[in-house]
Amino acid sequence: MTLPQEALRAALSDVVAIPVTPFAEDGSVDQDTHRALLRRLLDGGVRTLTPNGNTGEFYALTPQERRLVTELTLAEVAGRAVVLVGVGHDVPTAIGAARHARDVGAAMVMVHQPVHPYVAAGGWVDYHRAIADAVPELGVVPYIRNAGLAGRHLAALGEACPNVIGVKYAVPDAAHFAAFARDAGLDRFVWVAGLAEPYAPSYFSAGATGFTSGLVNVAPTMSLTMIEALRAGDYPAAMRVWERIRRFEELRAVDSSANNVTVVKEALAVLGLCRRDVRSPSRLLEDPERAEVATIVKEWGAVAGWDA
Repeated sequence: MTLPQEALRAALSDVVAIPVTPFAEDGSVDQDTHRALLRRLLDGGVRTLTPNGNTGEFYALTPQERRLVTELTLAEVAGRAVVLVGVGHDVPTAIGAARHARDVGAAMVMVHQPVHPYVAAGGWVDYHRAIADAVPELGVVPYIRNAGLAGRHLAALGEACPNVIGVKYAVPDAAHFAAFARDAGLDRFVWVAGLAEPYAPSYFSAGATGFTSGLVNVAPTMSLTMIEALRAGDYPAAMRVWERIRRFEELRAVDSSANNVTVVKEALAVLGLCRRDVRSPSRLLEDPERAEVATIVKEWGAVAGWDA
């Protein structure tokens, strides 16, 4: 899907949902449940989706499954949202995935952080430039988790590749983000707070206009309420949402975010929406954490009127 840059930039200045990938009892991708979860997001008001994100267990999926997830998402969305497909791994694999995303109707790709143990700053630019040059029709969004990168490196990438339009920034340091964004070009890129709702208020204060979310799989209204408050500059209202979701997000962040996906799927299982299964190296929660997630979700449901 070819959209004008203005539409793509608007889609990034929003709640960028990272859908889970549900698994069937036999361990395969549960296609019907996947589409049902996507419909729930769309019906809840979400308008930007990232299949094959980290909360979708990108690194635990096979290449065939990543293509399947992309295709299922585009088929279910059917024009109701902008789709930003996660791609990555080696350059040929990332290019192949980006071209597949383009061919099935995606408007943008998010390039996962390189997992190579030795990442030169210039090599980071080269990596992303190769992918962006291969799909000039698509918007390209680097996912930055490397605090060693400087804003000038992103600026160089943006100068070479006009289709690099946004950044998912996930270094947990708001002051570093503020400096990085200004060195790279605050107005040149759309800045997406890549550490989701817990960091969104501080990153918005420094120039972000969108944030990613795994929580949105469970409670779309909370994520959408927060971004509306942030757009209005109503930080007390945003922080009221922050307080309600705090413990849930703390559970996800345990052990360097080892439970990022597990807690979200546990919550969805409490709601009867999908199985709690995750793939290694993630693992299921212990009973005390499962009980705490159930309590949180039921408290949210009592407020929101869900059938939890």
